[in-house]
Amino acid sequence: MTRAGAAGNSLAVSAGVVAAAGVAAFAWGSLVERRMFTLREVPVPVLAPGSAPIKVLHLSDLHMAPWQRDKQEWVRALADLEPDLIVNTGDNLGHPDGISGIEYALEPFRGIPGIFVNGSNDYYGPQLKNPLRYFRSPSTLKSALHEKLDIDHLHRVFADLGWLDLDNAAAALDINGTHLELFGVDDPHIGLDRLDLITRAIDDLRASDPLSEEYWPDPEEASPPRSTLTVGVAHAPYQRVLNSFVNHGAQLILAGHTHGGQVCVPRYGALVTNCDIPRKQVKGLSLWDSGLHTSYLNVSAGLGTSIYAPVRFACAPEATLLTLTAA
Repeated sequence: MTRAGAAGNSLAVSAGVVAAAGVAAFAWGSLVERRMFTLREVPVPVLAPGSAPIKVLHLSDLHMAPWQRDKQEWVRALADLEPDLIVNTGDNLGHPDGISGIEYALEPFRGIPGIFVNGSNDYYGPQLKNPLRYFRSPSTLKSALHEKLDIDHLHRVFADLGWLDLDNAAAALDINGTHLELFGVDDPHIGLDRLDLITRAIDDLRASDPLSEEYWPDPEEASPPRSTLTVGVAHAPYQRVLNSFVNHGAQLILAGHTHGGQVCVPRYGALVTNCDIPRKQVKGLSLWDSGLHTSYLNVSAGLGTSIYAPVRFACAPEATLLTLTAA
């Protein structure tokens, strides 16, 4: 055999090995890993000294389709963790009939305090896209081409569970002796966030609180001290949103949207984030700085994928149990 022939055979073998590896990786990601639902447990030392712990279950990006019974049963089983608070950061629906799966999956959490914000896939159904476009820029929404989902029905499900809507709004809860000031925005990925409303929402919240300093202008008649935690919630962790949340006093920020990169390279990490957050913070707990202030940031890798891109690689689907503890 000539040198040229040997070289050609070697290239053919190499190409075959690469192709086989690619097929194996795709099979693993589409048939196995995307169904390897994982609970990530993380302590967050963010409460005032002496405060009792608070268990927060962070759910995001379920992208539920009605036939995904394994995902539904796995989510239901999370109620056994007995969380003190549920935080849902959007993209619940992956199919027009996915609402039935969401309703079934979340039923065991009835009576547990919860908060939620919208993602784009609570408004619009999924669409087949060229995955290579994510390397150029975050995905865009052409609403005329997307099927509208029944977000009003989804909100009724959440309201029936007793959950609070934080889309461009603020609310308060008292859990285990800590007063939680909560605020959030509608999905920044499709431009529905109204950061200009946050200050007013927080001011109105505090003005209506009998124990707030707003009610006690006289220092000699000040209300007794209490432990307070401020939490910001959004679907997509764009930097403009994170910076605004930190500047508005959020000590903890929760978000989703990124899917953790969805397809990652071992020892390298995510290839894309689908927003402008740095790749190293595409999932998990980290610190976010803005000016002279710093907040804890938890970005969930989420539990689902689009039905048109049902693959995860080196990035298992997840929910997060955050145990808030005294600093």
